[in-house]
Amino acid sequence: MEIDRAIKESSDRRLQTKYNNAVYVIQRAFALYEFEQVAFSFNGGKDSTVLLHLLRAGYYLHKEKINYSNGNQPDCMLKCPIRTIYFECPCAFPEINSFTYETAAAYDLQLEIMRSDFKSGLESLLKEKPIKAIFLGTRIGDPNAVGQEQFSPSSTGWPPFMRVNPILDWSYRDVWAFILTCKVKYCSLYDQGYTSIGSIYDTVPNALLSTADSSSTKENFKPAYMLSDGRLERAGRAKKISSKCESTHVLSNGMDNTGAHRSSFLTASIIAVGDEILFGTAEDQIGATLCQKLYATGWQVAHIAVVQNDVDSVAEEVEQRKSRDDIVFLFGGLGPLHSDVSVAGVAKAFGVCLAPDEEFEESLRHLIGDHCTGDHNELALLPEGITELLHHETLPVPLIKCRNVIIFAATNICELETQWECLLELSNTPLVQMAPFISKHLSTMLSDIETAQVISKLRMDFPDIYIGCHRKSRAGPLIISFVGKNKIRVELAAEKLSRRFHAGAFCEFSCD
Repeated sequence: MEIDRAIKESSDRRLQTKYNNAVYVIQRAFALYEFEQVAFSFNGGKDSTVLLHLLRAGYYLHKEKINYSNGNQPDCMLKCPIRTIYFECPCAFPEINSFTYETAAAYDLQLEIMRSDFKSGLESLLKEKPIKAIFLGTRIGDPNAVGQEQFSPSSTGWPPFMRVNPILDWSYRDVWAFILTCKVKYCSLYDQGYTSIGSIYDTVPNALLSTADSSSTKENFKPAYMLSDGRLERAGRAKKISSKCESTHVLSNGMDNTGAHRSSFLTASIIAVGDEILFGTAEDQIGATLCQKLYATGWQVAHIAVVQNDVDSVAEEVEQRKSRDDIVFLFGGLGPLHSDVSVAGVAKAFGVCLAPDEEFEESLRHLIGDHCTGDHNELALLPEGITELLHHETLPVPLIKCRNVIIFAATNICELETQWECLLELSNTPLVQMAPFISKHLSTMLSDIETAQVISKLRMDFPDIYIGCHRKSRAGPLIISFVGKNKIRVELAAEKLSRRFHAGAFCEFSCD
């Protein structure tokens, strides 16, 4: 069979692994269900085109095994007359429709054409036909892939059937490696720069494949398989972008701040993911160290939180902070364990799916060998379309940046020190060096009641200076901190407080 032969003759070991795993799933499905009980959902796209030829190969190998056990010689089985579901949509590209019908005729696919919505069409079909399982070309990066496995029952509220996902763990690169290796025909739109095809209203050629120059009036595009970064597969899908007012933050006492001070502050949030911190069995030293480092870099830490090892908890916290602060740092919950949910939480907060990242997988391969290749690439699943890898020669694996969220892999202070220094040294670091903070601390044995009214008035006089109060113990001195970026203003605020009380009431205090 030509597909099986092409893969076996290929030198691409990764593709061979993906192919063998996918074909195994297909053969397993054919063993579990009668041929009349399975169907194939085909939409003319690259993923379902790959699945079609995997089905042909899987069906051939399944029949070969049966014929061999019966002492019969298998035929070439180039075709696979499987019941095929096609939802014909008025907003589909004409090229998609043409390719679908030509392909169905070429391989004897038994087309079931639906013109209603997906759910209603399936309900009608499953009432008429004995279908128990449907092969789908779903991949991890697809919007509907969350929570699915290679065999997944249909969702609640849908007609009952088994979803079979043979290429669930395939990447964009895997899809095109298969198509080009097996030399199978695909929709012509992919040769025109389309990398992910939806409707005619929300799909354009991927601008990253544009070959236009200043001397040309027509914009041309390279074919889809030349897209080097599969994470940007959906860059050609039009999206509604909501404009948000940009606000510049300022370290303050909660007053309405205006003036030249406003432009000198950037804010950061820190999110720690760890049940062990919430249970009290571990202390969050990384968060405290990050606060110190951000302060030394001239950034204000606006918020720090500890959340459970739970996808929704991480997503909710990131969702709240990603649009409020200039940068969000997240640590904890990274790895292969069930509790390592940080990356999934970030993806959910941005409304994207997790998808295999080949560049990150390559870094992991150098670190831990082949444990994350083939179908064991869970560690290389990153938020699709929003992830940037920050490389540094000192780091064994790059830092993960998703828009304005940076994910640290540090589990202790030493690792954080290394990753922080690397982050600062990057030419494309998102951590802009700001003017340093100036601080002054005074201590007094005066009571809170004696100082409260004066300090409140001082906050109104100096809205650009942070004025904070704390005691290290109930009987200890009251420590008043003045923090800002204008040394003169900080000194003036501290001096004005001292003048309101008797000489010697305050003395300078070091918080180091």
